[in-house]
Amino acid sequence: MQHFLLSAAARTLSLKGVFQMGEDKAYETFKRLRWAETDGEAVCPRCGCVETYEISTRRRFKCVACHHQFSVTSGTIFASRKMSFTDLLAAIVIFVNGAKGISAIQMSRDLDCQYKTAFVLSHKLREAMARENMGATIGGVVEVDGAYFGGYSKPANEKSDRKDRRLLENQTGKRQVVVVARSRGGRTLTFIGRTEAQGVPFIRSVIETGATVHADEGTAWDALHASYDTGRVNHSFRYMDKGVCTNQAESYFSRLRRMEVGTHHHIAGPYLASYANEASFREDNRRASNGAQAAMVGSLALASSQSRKFAGYWQRAA
Repeated sequence: MQHFLLSAAARTLSLKGVFQMGEDKAYETFKRLRWAETDGEAVCPRCGCVETYEISTRRRFKCVACHHQFSVTSGTIFASRKMSFTDLLAAIVIFVNGAKGISAIQMSRDLDCQYKTAFVLSHKLREAMARENMGATIGGVVEVDGAYFGGYSKPANEKSDRKDRRLLENQTGKRQVVVVARSRGGRTLTFIGRTEAQGVPFIRSVIETGATVHADEGTAWDALHASYDTGRVNHSFRYMDKGVCTNQAESYFSRLRRMEVGTHHHIAGPYLASYANEASFREDNRRASNGAQAAMVGSLALASSQSRKFAGYWQRAA
């Protein structure tokens, strides 16, 4: 049987189709994504009134009730945009088409824009992706695991000068761990900390009472036995022990590690949480077509409030 990702059902939107639709159709697509409940008819973001009239020469709307003027991107992460709607839609398609992510330098070349523009736009899309799991909880069988990223310490040239980088005093202090809680057939939730033990309170906050937890032999997960029916597997001896495994969590880390090694090369530091959320979205929606994924990302982006982290200095005030 043909794999879903190799079938035509997985390819419902192409970059060629985006550029062929033109600016007007791309604009109409953005209207339908933002105001899906009214089939693209504008709704005032200030008072919620559905009675508006369009200033077609400026692609803006004016509310009949409060007289507020707004556009399809007002108050979203695309506010104060300079790129055309065609380029924004193409950026979303390029972004979701990358199975292991897409680098900012490649997006800048595909869209013929500055690297800084592609970098900020990519992070805004990751910020929007994170909304999908905001406030979510998971149950059933949940796999828990952790993996460390960043904190690379370059070894000395001479062998005699090299230090044991496994020792705490020889580490940079920049290494972080991504703790993942993944429900079988459900969502993938992540936490960023210094140690796996710091992720235990997060796990307790997102895993529902009565769930079954599967974890490896790491000592940090010993604390979970008091709260959940917890199964453990010692990876030093086997990958699965009487049905207990963390294969789905390992699958998530495989994608995130491939994103680090093959695409972005460095995803640690303050941006690690953004890349972890992106990998969660890609894992959870890997069986959706690229057109459906683009629609989801576009809807999440237009439902997101204006970014404070990735915005101009005049926009960062709360």
